[in-house]
Amino acid sequence: MSERKSQRQFVKFTLYKVAPQWRLLEEEERRRGKEQFLATVEEFLPRMMVRGYSLVGLRGDVDFLLWKACHDLETLQEFASALCRTGLGRYLDTPYSYLAMTKESMYLDGHRHEGQEGGRARIRPSGARYVFVYPFVKTRPWYRLPKAARQAMMNDHFAIGHRYPSVKINTTYSFGLDDQEFVLAFETDRPADFLDLVMELRESEASLYTLRDTPSSPAYPGGWRRSWKA
Repeated sequence: MSERKSQRQFVKFTLYKVAPQWRLLEEEERRRGKEQFLATVEEFLPRMMVRGYSLVGLRGDVDFLLWKACHDLETLQEFASALCRTGLGRYLDTPYSYLAMTKESMYLDGHRHEGQEGGRARIRPSGARYVFVYPFVKTRPWYRLPKAARQAMMNDHFAIGHRYPSVKINTTYSFGLDDQEFVLAFETDRPADFLDLVMELRESEASLYTLRDTPSSPAYPGGWRRSWKA
């Protein structure tokens, strides 16, 4: 395995729902549970990237998101188990959970988006206030098109994206790992720009080959406001 490929990361988006019973606990017990949860996150930071986002008041089916990245699956599993053992973790459900990996895009051909100068083998969050994440699936006919035809449509996508410099895309790949083919995470401080970007992308030719990419659907979580960062 090449050094470049060995540095690729596993990426996990886990969305949690806090059980109603949590709010019935005494305040001191809730405080201890949250402190245990955050201490566990801190313990794993030397081994993985962890970023947290709140969805409270934005969605009814989830309360917060953890966006994680590391170089092996075992660390992701160990981290999840450790969180479950905390006082807060015992009251958490995971309605949605997406697994993916980083990978250099076959369509960039040397091109680099802003913030990706070091390549796409590693997740480098921009620190923007909001992140929009959703699984993405192409139709099978897309993969039967000649490479030149797909490249032309992707070039159109890139051109549209460059008209919205406030939005940064993080593309990860799930082929064979999960139910979707890609997981996209768009970071921005301006949600209106993301809305306009998605509307414009819907008009592109490539959208004809999209089977599923619905961030606003109840099944595919939409916008998240960062509540803490690690």
